[in-house]
Amino acid sequence: MSQKTLTITDEKRKALDLALVNIEKAFGKGSIMRLGEKPNTRVDAISTGALALDVALGVGGLPRGRVVEIFGQESGGKTTIALHAVAEAQRQGGIAAFIDVEHALDPEYAKAIGVDIDSLLVSQPSTGEEALEIMEQLIRSGAVDIVVLDSVAALVTKSEIEGEMGDSHVGLQARLMSQALRKLTPVTARSNTVVVFVNQLREKVGVMFGNPETTPGGRALRFYSSLRLEVRRAESVKKEGEMVGNNVKVKVVKNKVAPPFKTAEVDMVYGKGISREGCVLDLAEQLDIIQKSGSWYAYQGEKIGQGRERAKEYLLEHPHTTLEIENKVRIHHNLPARIDKALAPLPSSAKKETGKESTKEAAKDLAEDLVKA
Repeated sequence: MSQKTLTITDEKRKALDLALVNIEKAFGKGSIMRLGEKPNTRVDAISTGALALDVALGVGGLPRGRVVEIFGQESGGKTTIALHAVAEAQRQGGIAAFIDVEHALDPEYAKAIGVDIDSLLVSQPSTGEEALEIMEQLIRSGAVDIVVLDSVAALVTKSEIEGEMGDSHVGLQARLMSQALRKLTPVTARSNTVVVFVNQLREKVGVMFGNPETTPGGRALRFYSSLRLEVRRAESVKKEGEMVGNNVKVKVVKNKVAPPFKTAEVDMVYGKGISREGCVLDLAEQLDIIQKSGSWYAYQGEKIGQGRERAKEYLLEHPHTTLEIENKVRIHHNLPARIDKALAPLPSSAKKETGKESTKEAAKDLAEDLVKA
């Protein structure tokens, strides 16, 4: 039996055109369109500040117009990742907001990471309803590029605050999140805002088989999130026998904008946040942009340090070289080149070698190479 062929007749086409006109009259221009007519089909993203994580996410960072959940164990680096994304958004000239439900944001640490605390919008709401209402109004304004809520587990409903200790409030937080996300998701997409929910881990009671860990706030956040990042500490980072930070493993457990289940390992230094130089060094070594022979690291035939920590120090002291290497890694992974306006122009000796007035020009050239590729 042959398969029936579907054909679009003139009557069908006229009926469809009439329906589209009526929909646009009722709900406004752009309320329905063919996918190919969208002005920008590429997913725009805000960098996480960690090159390894940007590569693992597949689009170069946290996607705009989407909901993101970052969850993990205590002191694992969840808030640090969120603050780095805030710093990157501000570096690009964007506006960022931080809803501090836990009342635990450290301004000095945020400043050390690179956050402009003078322009950062901060709210410390008393109830969960207040927190989510503030978040909705910020997103609906269309003026904010990234909003972070830290954390979902700390959201407490008004009825719970007004009640007494020991009162049972089963499912109130889950219902609150479910209602909020139904309202927030379409607004987020229209405003092109990155919405980040930081969450904690809990353990289910009586689970004998499988993973007993779960996240508070019900299932709604898991469904509505386009991106879910699981953050876990792997091992300590030591320098001359002293603990200076943690090596953190980030797993992309859900990704609607690129292939999921990729992992990234980043160094988080106490008091400073994610080590950008460590990420650049590791990825450049994998691509043979930086060569390793024994314990020595070399770039373009020149030795840059003996041992990983010394090589990281070299990259920290030579930001122009670091940016050049990072953009080579980005081009390899089809990610937009990074342009750092904060970097001063190269000295005259470097101009003769590169023929570029500044790293900004070099980054632009790399971006053009990426487009051609």
